[in-house]
Amino acid sequence: MEEKLKELMQELGNAINESLSDSDRIAAAIGEIKRAGYDVFLVLEATIGFNKREENGDESEVEGEGVESEATPPKRKFESTGKIKLTSQDQKFLKALKIAIDEEKT
Repeated sequence: MEEKLKELMQELGNAINESLSDSDRIAAAIGEIKRAGYDVFLVLEATIGFNKREENGDESEVEGEGVESEATPPKRKFESTGKIKLTSQDQKFLKALKIAIDEEKT
């Protein structure tokens, strides 16, 4: 992987960590949990993808550590094949992330 790309990815990680650390809302929520008598640990996982572009703007090969490919893989089309059921905890979690869900009335 290119050294410049590694540096940019590190900078992105630092920016994410810093914004979480500087969040008054997160600090307040953690403080409330601690005042309720609990120890707090926070583990977040982020998946960051990227594609290298050609000069003309078309996508070329997919970049990533450990990825070896001699040819560009065909673009995949993703389609919904069914419905999912969300628990109330799922809904609360998505709402906390400000992700709206469309619920079908049956």
